[in-house]
Amino acid sequence: MNMQSQLSFEEFRREVLNDYRLACISREVSLLGRREVLTGKAKFGIFGDGKEVAQIAMSKYFKPGDFRSGYYRDQTWAFATGVANVEQFFSQLYADPDLANDPFSAGRQMNSHFATPNIDMDGNWLPLTAQKNTAADMAPTAAQMPRALGLAYASKLFREVPELEGLTHLSHQGNEVCFATIGDASTSEGHFWETVNAAGVLQVPLCIFVWDDGYGISVPRKYQTTKGSISAALEGFRKGEQTNGLEIYNVKGWDYAGLCEVFEEGIRKARETHVPVLFHVEEITQPQGHSTSGSHERYKSKERLAWEKEFDCNSKMRQWIVVNALADEGALQEVEAEAKVLAHEGRKRAWEKYIAPIRGQVQGLTAILKNLVEEGRVETELVQHTIQELAANREPLRRDILKSAAHILFRYPRDFSPVLNDLQLFYDNQLVTEKENYNSLLYATGANSALNVPEVPAEYAADAPVLNGYEVLNKYFDQLFTDNPLVFAFGEDVGKIGDVNQGFAGLQAKHGKVRISDTGIRELTIMGQGIGMALRGLRPIAEIQYLDYLLYGLQPLSDDVASLQYRTRGTQFCPIIVRTRGHRLEGIWHSGSPMGMIINSLRGFYVCVPRNMVQAAGMYNTLLRAHEPGIVIESLNGYRLKERMPENLVDFTVPMGVPEILHEGTDITIVSYGSTLRIIEEAIQTLSGLGVSCELIDVQTLLPFDTSHSILDSLKKTNRILFVDEDVPGGGTAYMFQQVMELQGGYRWLDVAPRTLSAQAHRPAYGSDGDYFSKPNVEDVVKVVMEMIRE
Repeated sequence: MNMQSQLSFEEFRREVLNDYRLACISREVSLLGRREVLTGKAKFGIFGDGKEVAQIAMSKYFKPGDFRSGYYRDQTWAFATGVANVEQFFSQLYADPDLANDPFSAGRQMNSHFATPNIDMDGNWLPLTAQKNTAADMAPTAAQMPRALGLAYASKLFREVPELEGLTHLSHQGNEVCFATIGDASTSEGHFWETVNAAGVLQVPLCIFVWDDGYGISVPRKYQTTKGSISAALEGFRKGEQTNGLEIYNVKGWDYAGLCEVFEEGIRKARETHVPVLFHVEEITQPQGHSTSGSHERYKSKERLAWEKEFDCNSKMRQWIVVNALADEGALQEVEAEAKVLAHEGRKRAWEKYIAPIRGQVQGLTAILKNLVEEGRVETELVQHTIQELAANREPLRRDILKSAAHILFRYPRDFSPVLNDLQLFYDNQLVTEKENYNSLLYATGANSALNVPEVPAEYAADAPVLNGYEVLNKYFDQLFTDNPLVFAFGEDVGKIGDVNQGFAGLQAKHGKVRISDTGIRELTIMGQGIGMALRGLRPIAEIQYLDYLLYGLQPLSDDVASLQYRTRGTQFCPIIVRTRGHRLEGIWHSGSPMGMIINSLRGFYVCVPRNMVQAAGMYNTLLRAHEPGIVIESLNGYRLKERMPENLVDFTVPMGVPEILHEGTDITIVSYGSTLRIIEEAIQTLSGLGVSCELIDVQTLLPFDTSHSILDSLKKTNRILFVDEDVPGGGTAYMFQQVMELQGGYRWLDVAPRTLSAQAHRPAYGSDGDYFSKPNVEDVVKVVMEMIRE
């Protein structure tokens, strides 16, 4: 060979051996991780053994700016891209709550759940194009697919919308690819099929890697997939010369050279042409079985186990290296030995970082307990036994320390002795620390928080025009889309006809089909589309046409978005806005108010329940000035009610968690929101004629709820309270009741028993009479209030 060829060969050889070294490190990490679980140092483990070679090949074409939306077996990819290292992997396995040690979740997620920051604490987007990005992983199978659509769709927008060209910290002309990884059995989920269909329609740079090991835990592939092959089942989705669709490739998971070649071609095609691609990676093995919770020997035959041993990807790569004279046996043994050392050293460092602060806490508690013994005022034998238990515990948990302290404290009153007071202070300080470790950052803080958006009141001219509610929204959205190029709206019937209630009427023609677009009937991936866009710096308004259909899209909103800031300990944000409409209309599936479901499944969201469209516009403004997710539930029967239009339509803000008093009164406080307020206002007129003075409070948002406890101030004045809404009994009214009675201590100010008035337990019946008898009506409100007044 000439000198240039020799150098090229040596460079190639060096890269191959580095890849093999990484495969060996990752395999050793899997083996060590399982051992740590089985010996009790870690709680649960799930690993990526068997996928090392395929993920190394995939990582070669993952560029800065790209995003991954994967699942919990992608550790080798994380090592290969530099997103994670061995030490961080084990820190997460040990559930280390220090974000410096586990930068992905601070111990809040199990192992191989990776995440990268996207917004800083000052509210600035990080340079996503300069880093390799991953959306925070989740455990629900196929849950990563809907947001993968949105992550890829964002590239399409960055490429096609001229106003976004200057945002080079977010995208380089839409050249970024989303890599979605999924196990073969999980392709049976509806999330997968809806995502594949939407990606084929939209034509977005989504590369899907299906790791096919032949099983879904213990269930063979033949019971999972039509034709026993996901690529065969998807054949009708294959892109033709004159059709949309996706490219489909098949490759063996142990074929290092073949994987590199196929991945290079398919990913390049997706990056350049925005055609989605699916790689069916077959003949993957799972050497340790599904997880640490069981053994795969229970459900795999001896023949299958023997095959898996023969076709183990690391073994096959080793054979390929030898056959192609890239290294001899001695060199490979050195690589393997080095990999073991590196894996063990990373594990050891992670454990020491995890256990050191706990041991420090043990020492601090032990010192106080010894002082208690010396003081002699408490039961000495009990304290000495506690000291011995702490000393004998080689792998203590934080809870062990608090339980030990509490075991003594609960036996004695406060101020029993000076040293016991020291113990109480230690206990209280530890509770504060652990609350920060385990219970913080469900919502954002600082510049990212919607609670910190300054209130700007609506301003009205003396001759302010009076319009229908939908016309107010239409003018608001028109001005918003003119002023803010980051905002996009999409959903069923949002584009051409301007949504079913005309809030976007005529705006697609003005602002373009990309800014305001129609989608298929696919609520799940409409939400995913919005999630991915929001993760990449855009401000999507993703529509659910009617609140009743939120159930279709609830899973990603609950599992992914609502928990995102919490499970990444405030390092990743998804400021999606979900627009929908609900409450009163006609029929079972167009009149829903499932607020209990929403507030309990979407903790981490802002839940806005405006009574009119001006108020809704102010809530959109507030959410758009922060980086938190919100859902705005417009009142279905409010679109044609007359409202005065503010002059500062896109500038005024409605504060989150601040109720508004609509009517002042002295005899009873009535708390509600949304459409129900109009029922109550009519009832108040009747009650006024009966000599009853009602104070009516609009909570405005359910999450957060009355952060200043202003409802309590009203209750102190009236000493009676009624909570009203259209949810089922024990739903939204029970939530409001708990917030005021328990959290605010409202029970102290009651003269009569508090009441709730809700809809019936069944879905609302059709027709005007069905509405009247299914949901609270004027007479219901009057009757309950009069009963309370006379009590």
